[in-house]
This record gives sequence, C-alpha cells and structure tokens, in this order.
Amino acid sequence: MKVQVNTSNDIENKETLERWASDYLNEHLARFEQDITSIEVQMTDENHAGKGGGVDKRCMMEARVNGRAPVAVTNYAPDQNLAFRGAADKLSHALDHAFGKLDRREHRVRDTIRRDPEVLEDVVPPQS
Repeated sequence: MKVQVNTSNDIENKETLERWASDYLNEHLARFEQDITSIEVQMTDENHAGKGGGVDKRCMMEARVNGRAPVAVTNYAPDQNLAFRGAADKLSHALDHAFGKLDRREHRVRDTIRRDPEVLEDVVPPQS
C-alpha cells in the first residue's frame, strides 16, 4: 500500500519520517492491505515551531479504500511521534469498524478456509 506524507514547514526530517511512516503503517495495517490502495498522512505543528507547550502536533490520516469512501482520522499530541502513533491506532480501529460493517451487511469476498469443501470434510465428517 502506498503511503504519502505531507508536513508543514515546521516539521523536520521529512524524508526520514516518510520512510519510517511507510514501514510502520504497512506493518501496523497489514491485515487491510487487500482493501486499501493508499494512505495519506498530514503532520502539522498547530502553534508553529519555537513556541512550546500544549498538545500542538496534529496528525491526520486518510485511507483510500477500494470501492468505498475514504476513512479519515485526526490525532493531537505533544510530539509528532505520539500524534502519528495515536492516529495510526485510530485509523486501525476505524477500519476495523468500517470493514466489520461490510462483513455483516455485504459479505465481502475474502480468502477463507471456511468455504473450502476439503477442509469442511476434515472438520465435520459427512453424516450417514
């Protein structure tokens, strides 16, 4: 899945952040890789660098989902690491919720052994 990171001018080491973010999100959201085409991350310093204090780092993540509306979350924290990890956790929960609804309503086509006749015969022997 493609990860794009956008930052405000106040966020440093954009290239390093982008590599780390891509690795982290691909690992953290691996179970959704079949459903997500890309994730856009926006990191900003709400009160701009140089000013201290408060919960001033914002991380917004938007996952583009195959055939569905995007799923977006925002997290605020005192530093960019906590803002990013918090947003990743929120996105994971939001995707769980969105795909849980899909599973209940539309029965998404997914790879599963539950419908494999050979496996079913091993688990539940045919009745005579």
